Amino acid sequence: MIPRALDPRRLGARAGDEVTIAGYRLGWAGVRALPEGAAYRLFDQVADALVRRGGKGVQRLRSNYARVRPELGPRELDALVREGMRAYMRYYCEAFRLPTLTAEQVAARVRVRGDGPVRTRLAAGRPVVAFLGHMGNWDLAGAWCCAELGTVVTVAEKLEPEAVFREFLAFRESLGMRIIPLGADTFPRLRQETRGPVVVPLLADRDLTGGGMSVDFCGHQARMAVGPAALALATGSALHPVSIRHERRDGGWGILVTFHDEIPVPASGTTREKTAAMTQGCADVLGGVIRRHTADWHMLQRVFADDLDGRR
Repeated sequence: MIPRALDPRRLGARAGDEVTIAGYRLGWAGVRALPEGAAYRLFDQVADALVRRGGKGVQRLRSNYARVRPELGPRELDALVREGMRAYMRYYCEAFRLPTLTAEQVAARVRVRGDGPVRTRLAAGRPVVAFLGHMGNWDLAGAWCCAELGTVVTVAEKLEPEAVFREFLAFRESLGMRIIPLGADTFPRLRQETRGPVVVPLLADRDLTGGGMSVDFCGHQARMAVGPAALALATGSALHPVSIRHERRDGGWGILVTFHDEIPVPASGTTREKTAAMTQGCADVLGGVIRRHTADWHMLQRVFADDLDGRR
């Protein structure tokens, strides 16, 4: 996911694809050259500037947070939005710097809970599907999974211009992931890849294809992707909701990755009914985490049904 302020589709429309691509490359190189503390402070300043500007992305983040945390007053909500934008930009700061980290440095930045059942299943030669929200730093979590758990296969939304998409693709592949571009043949390709002991993390708290299902999410109707549940059913994979959030460490930041309990397959019902029940189970788990750690949820797009209906 790309913040709207940095979205190549917007930048490219104003200044041309060549400028967009050059800007990304300069950003990747420049942030890597900074000391870590200075890089974090720079991205905090960018986040604060975006909040002051109050663009559409910030307004959407505020609206989403207001739905998740209706008990907050305006000043409390302002503070939460500022914290959330800082966490969002922290993800990009870390993503730019991630290729320079050693395996030991990656491991030092990641704390994990609940991975025992996942390791047991992988050791038995079976696949695992992870239902992720847009939380924390999923690229850092993916790098950890590649090093600690084994093969990781995931999906990437296509971006314009194509050269930027290829660079992001190369970046994630450099971390050890196998990437399938989002498209008409994504699900068949995922089924083909989901054989043996692989982890398939899928961002699913927003419906990108128009084929998602309505779920109750933090007390509101929202549309989420059915891919994780459908893939688990089709391949016999275990389905685990996974939450990722930032936490402070000595001298910097790290992440906590939590593999929540496996979502059981309903004993009866049609495939669609089972898919819906399992997707709702994942939404319930992530919703609980997001209520407690809202600033780690980087959702600057429409998710809730009322907002989607209003757009139309």
